[in-house]
Amino acid sequence: MNALVYFWIFLKASLFSTGGSGNLPSIHADMLARGWASDGEFGESLTIGQISPGPSGLWVICLGYLTDGLRGTLLALLAILLPPMLIMVIERLYRRIQHHPAVEGFVRGLGLAVVGVFLVAMFGILHSVGVSPRTLTITLAAIGLAMTRRVPVIAIVGIAGLVGVVWR
Repeated sequence: MNALVYFWIFLKASLFSTGGSGNLPSIHADMLARGWASDGEFGESLTIGQISPGPSGLWVICLGYLTDGLRGTLLALLAILLPPMLIMVIERLYRRIQHHPAVEGFVRGLGLAVVGVFLVAMFGILHSVGVSPRTLTITLAAIGLAMTRRVPVIAIVGIAGLVGVVWR
């Protein structure tokens, strides 16, 4: 088992997930494809991760131990700790330079890019469900509720889903 590839599998999953067991699909696919883990080892590590005190994402460390012993444990631990530590370093750097005009411009541009990506996704979803007076009404009502900032996003999504089911 190549230690660098092993480390990369866990690091990649940690970088592109939101924590907890969000990295499970990526690690599962990569480890099974290489024959480095079995479904049983995933089940055991998830079970131990759930019954152990602490964050639920620590199941990865158990998987590291089950698949590669102490070396796997250390590599998995380092891989899941590296992204949050990187964020802390970036945040500290950002606090020092946040008022620089180039940084302010970058953050403003980044915000606009996020809005652009959101709009593309929104129009893609609208196109996939079909544009009708009903879908436009639900969409505009959801946008209006979101703009008030008084209704949580999860509530807006739930309400929109219920309206979509009822208003067929």
